[in-house]
Amino acid sequence: MRHATGWAAAVLVSMLFPALLCAHPMTGQNATFVQGVQGTAVAPFLYLGAKHMVTGYDHLAFLVGVIFFLYRLKDVVAYVSLFTIGHSLTLLLGVLGRVGANAYIVDAIIGLSVVYKAFDNLGGFERLFGVRPNTKLAVLVFGLFHGFGLATKLQEFELSPNGLVVNILSFNVGVEIGQILALTAVLLAFSLWRSRASFVRYAFVTNGALMAVGFALAGQHAVGYVLSQ
Repeated sequence: MRHATGWAAAVLVSMLFPALLCAHPMTGQNATFVQGVQGTAVAPFLYLGAKHMVTGYDHLAFLVGVIFFLYRLKDVVAYVSLFTIGHSLTLLLGVLGRVGANAYIVDAIIGLSVVYKAFDNLGGFERLFGVRPNTKLAVLVFGLFHGFGLATKLQEFELSPNGLVVNILSFNVGVEIGQILALTAVLLAFSLWRSRASFVRYAFVTNGALMAVGFALAGQHAVGYVLSQ
């Protein structure tokens, strides 16, 4: 039983690999609906935004890394707010401002953001390079890339200009709702785990698994970029 908790954490993360590698594309009925909307559709776009975030395992993996060692609620709020500002800006800029970006490259960087945060949690920058990165600035910058990741999913479709601003704002609000719901569940799980000695003991294993997830995401999209050329 000594190693049960650590292995359970590693297995849990590894079980997410198939879902993570799907990178939450918008397909099927959702795609058909988005392309067929004419005019404002606040409630449906709220739902789509929330669903996209809750099933956006790359975004959630990064946020798990961000809050992993944050014990005070005000610190969680500060970091998550920076991430929110970042991804909201580029989501709106990408769709409403029609600023394009290669989806493969953006998603590869999002994968590397997971690697970065897990490596930071392990103290890798201080141990190997003798530096301590500005974590708040890094979260804001990576938030910008996560927002472009969301934007590239919507840029794949021909969106009607009728009601576009309201619909995209609704989608963004839905993303924030989904983020709050997902993070609430994660924080509750962390609060239970942190009360046990196994939290500190297996933090290395969990963040190592998180790094592996990030490398897998980055590698998948890097290969996708090469094959698309």
